[in-house]
Amino acid sequence: MRRWIGCALGMMCVGGWCAAAEEPAAELAAERERSPLEWSSAMADSEIGRLGDSLEYGKSPRAKWTYTTGLLALALDALSEETDIDAYREYGERVIASYVAEDGSLQTYKIEDYNIDMINSGRILILLHDRVGDAKYKRAVDLLRRQLAEHPRTEDGGFWHKRRYPYQMWLDGLYMGAPFYAQYGLRYDEPAAFDDVARQFTLMDRHAYDSDSGLHYHGWDEARKQGWADPETGLSSNFWGRAVGWFSMGLVDTLDFMPPDHPGVATLREILTRVASGVVRVQDPDTGVWWQVLDQGGREGNYLEATASCMFVYSLTKAVNRGYLPREDYAGAIARGWDGILKEFIRVDPDGTVHLTQCCEVSGLGYTTREGRPRDGSYGYYLSEPIVENDHKGVGPFILAGIELERLHDQAPTD
Repeated sequence: MRRWIGCALGMMCVGGWCAAAEEPAAELAAERERSPLEWSSAMADSEIGRLGDSLEYGKSPRAKWTYTTGLLALALDALSEETDIDAYREYGERVIASYVAEDGSLQTYKIEDYNIDMINSGRILILLHDRVGDAKYKRAVDLLRRQLAEHPRTEDGGFWHKRRYPYQMWLDGLYMGAPFYAQYGLRYDEPAAFDDVARQFTLMDRHAYDSDSGLHYHGWDEARKQGWADPETGLSSNFWGRAVGWFSMGLVDTLDFMPPDHPGVATLREILTRVASGVVRVQDPDTGVWWQVLDQGGREGNYLEATASCMFVYSLTKAVNRGYLPREDYAGAIARGWDGILKEFIRVDPDGTVHLTQCCEVSGLGYTTREGRPRDGSYGYYLSEPIVENDHKGVGPFILAGIELERLHDQAPTD
């Protein structure tokens, strides 16, 4: 496997652009030569070792059908394809398959919740149906498609985030539902799905984009009734890093499945360009990573946050690899971002186990935290949620970012 000599924790080079960095400590010298793909594999090996079979239904009381399990499985699937190591793919497939009953029902899943988060893991179900051919997987896929068919919507056609969050669209939801919806349309010949997918992004962009900052607000309340919503615009009041990260990943992943000649492709690429421009604008100049509240870098209480940073590096790199963004405009930001992630967030134990630190555990809008604090979208709220390690919302994008960086290096122009 190729090594990037002098990269990672010393000097990061992407597409001919290098970001010089201070010499790492002696004990980290061996890590300097890891390629991005080797970092992805090391993180995957570490996470599988930490988890064992605990994500599988029936193996742990906490195991449930949820979007983070699907995100990790998708990252492992992509890593398997890149490395030809079947064990990564098999681990993710085994986890997702454990929830599927013979009749196609999904353990712990309730369609009546109309929770857009529950759609994401269906992307692995489509792959399982193709690879295994068992009809139960198609029945499970169709169950999630039925949720989208019945899912409550805003007046202009946007999916509510959840039934318990009425009249609300969140940036997060565009990752949770749209790539599956487009993948379903492509695999099972439902061309109308592409129109609806493009509409979802168009609506979210129209409602949430702020031209002054170049960023998108976390949520929008059509009814203007939520305590976090501006009474005139319906918008939440801050730019939360991971919400924008979800939105950016939703765009690049959905484009994988959109027919190239569909008019919605141009729309999604236009939105992606706006997102990328705004994200790079608020990239921390000292570390290369991103803040929990994006536009408030250095403000008291704010912190550099790992999950959003991994999401942005993944999304930007994939967008360049696919030709959606120009390499010359984003290679520097990508290099600084990856180098910053390794320096700010990665810890390696003596036994080689890799950890991702500084992960915001969760954030949302409405109701209260476990401690009873209102989730009001304020600056203080986003800083109040727990900071944890090895959250799948960061581990998955870290693995995916390493894969895309390896591909970017492979595609780098030569002198």
